Formats: sequence, structure tokens, C-alpha cells
Amino acid sequence: MKEAKGKKHIINVTRPVFPSFLEIKPYLERMQSSRVLTNCGEIHEEFETAICKFLGVKYVSLMSSGTLALVLALKSQNLKGEVITTPFTSVSTAQSLIWNNLTPVFTDICKLDFNIDVDLIEKAITDKTSAILPVHVYGNPCKIEKIEKIAQKHKLKVIYDAAHCFGVKINDKSICSFGDLSVLSFHATKVFNTLEGGAVICHNRETKNYLDALKNSGISSETSLAGYGLNAKLNEFQAAIGHIQLKNIESCIQKRKTIVKSFRQLLTGINGLTFLSDFENVKHNYSYFPIVIDAGEFGISRDQLVEKLQFENIFPRRYFYPLVTDFDEFSCFKKQNVSVAEEISKKVICLPLSDSLSKNETNFIVKTIIKSR
Repeated sequence: MKEAKGKKHIINVTRPVFPSFLEIKPYLERMQSSRVLTNCGEIHEEFETAICKFLGVKYVSLMSSGTLALVLALKSQNLKGEVITTPFTSVSTAQSLIWNNLTPVFTDICKLDFNIDVDLIEKAITDKTSAILPVHVYGNPCKIEKIEKIAQKHKLKVIYDAAHCFGVKINDKSICSFGDLSVLSFHATKVFNTLEGGAVICHNRETKNYLDALKNSGISSETSLAGYGLNAKLNEFQAAIGHIQLKNIESCIQKRKTIVKSFRQLLTGINGLTFLSDFENVKHNYSYFPIVIDAGEFGISRDQLVEKLQFENIFPRRYFYPLVTDFDEFSCFKKQNVSVAEEISKKVICLPLSDSLSKNETNFIVKTIIKSR
């Protein structure tokens, strides 16, 4: 490995994609000329149109973060009572429910894909249930058809947390086309980023207009409010970054796919180390590469492996850990057995992955894992 001056080369869990100054300059010049910096300016509108075209969806409402996008997506559905979701997710998923005065009902996950176990959803439904909030964990689609059938049967809304899913397709259709709403994150750590940012994908103009008002402090016109909103607008500079990034996203995903393929080849056959394979009929975006460590077979625990990797300046992420229900603020909502989620949370790590991860770095990570046992 080539070392940086004065210190050992560091391999972080991700390296955000960022455009060159020459690519950004024309957008900065437009902003300087127009002096429109926010409030859904020309660049914002161009970016929103481009996102719709790329994803193959009808309506998108851009937001300043994935978390605010989720908060307002839930707000737009006028939900009450309980919402069924997973504890194996970012704490932001659960916090978005609390901000809407909704009660999270945590349901266990499936060991085969780490997504919400659809066979447990109906058991969690009560007369207070108003919606299901599944998470496409690591960008891997949930069992959409089964979730839709359950929702229709019980007349529930479905809002997908698709934070990891930019560019993911199932049967050649955007994963964001399903459910009542889908929510994306454009955080710097994601495959596609606008530094910070997010979006809500919806299916009709009325919902789109309502979301646009909600993200503008609820203002629908100069003299009227559509409801209680927040300031969650994506500014012109973030939109410019996104517009540039969109031009190279397919190339970025292809590079990540190559790296994941290499990881899988090099790590296959190691006792006590397992990983997910690609799903059938799914175009993945390769957001993350999680591995699961069984201490008994591997020889050391997940946390011991993390320490050994960090000693070599390799910084993976224990993701998702702690489990949402492990936090004091959410442990009171743990009413059901979530033993699978608890087990995976204690065994999983996401290895460093970005479109710029080199072959030497990939090999070094694998060699360090192998010699750590």
C-alpha cells in the first residue's frame, strides 16, 4: 500500500463522489448572475426534471435531507396511531415517526435479506395501525408484492424508506415506483449525493404539490398555508451538484459492482464469513457490502475484527449497530421479539466501498480480514 506523507494510508468506509471545479463553475456563474440561491430556482427545477427522467417516475419533491423527506412524506399521509417498521435501520427512520406523533411498532427482520419479515407484519397489525414503513436495507428490495397485498387487505398506507436505493430497479422498474410514497437520501455517504439532500417520490400531482408546500413551511401561495410544514428545501448549489453527479451515476454504479464482485470472489469459502448475493430480477446500485461474522466459525468476533481492521487504518462500519430498539429512547417501543435483528446487528459490518476504491485497497482489506483470524 502506498502511504500518505507522514501517516499510514487510510481507507474509510466510503469516499463521497464530488465533481470537479470546472464542472461546478458554470452553475456558480448562473447563480451569481441570477442571485437565486434557493426557493426552487431554475437549477432546482432542471434537476428535479432530470431526476424524474432518470428514475422513470412521474413526480419528485426534492428535500434538503433524507430525514426531512421522510418526516414530510409521513406528514403528507395524515397518519395516526401505529406504524409498523423495522429496528434494523437508521435511527432517523424511527425518529421520523416520533416527529409525526406516531408510535413505531418494531417487527423482526428476515435472515435472508435483512429486510422486514413480511410473515410477521400481519401479526403486528392492530386497530391502531395506519401504515407500514418498510426499509429497503442496503438497497436490497423488500418483498414488495406481499407487503402491497397486506396493505390492501388492511387498508394501510405504505411508505418505503428507500434511502439506499437510488437507481435500483426490480423487473426493470424503479424500486421507487411502489407503495404510496418512497423516500430517497442524497447524503454524502450515498451512491448518489447532493452533499446533503433527499427526495420523496409520489404518484400524483396533488401529493407533489402538497409536499412542495410542506417543505416550504407549509406555504402554498403568498396568502395561504397548506398545513404545518418545515423549511426543507434543496438549495441551488445542492441541486447543481446533483445535476452534475447524475451524468456519471451509471459509471459510478458499474465501478462499485466490479468492486463488490471482487470482494465476493476473494471472500468466498471463508468459514464464519457470509454475505448477501444479488437478488433475482434486481438491478442493484451496490450501496454497501455487508459481511456477517460468526465468531464460533470465524475464530474472532465481529468487534475484534473491526479492531484489527482499524489497527491497519481500515475503517468499516458496524451498520446497523446499535439496533434502534437498543437506544433508551426507543426500547420502550420494543413489544415483539426482534431476535434476528439483534443477532445480525451484533455480527454485521459494512466494508469500505466507493467507486474510487482501488484493486490494491480491495486486496489489502481482504488480506487483513484473512490474517486476522
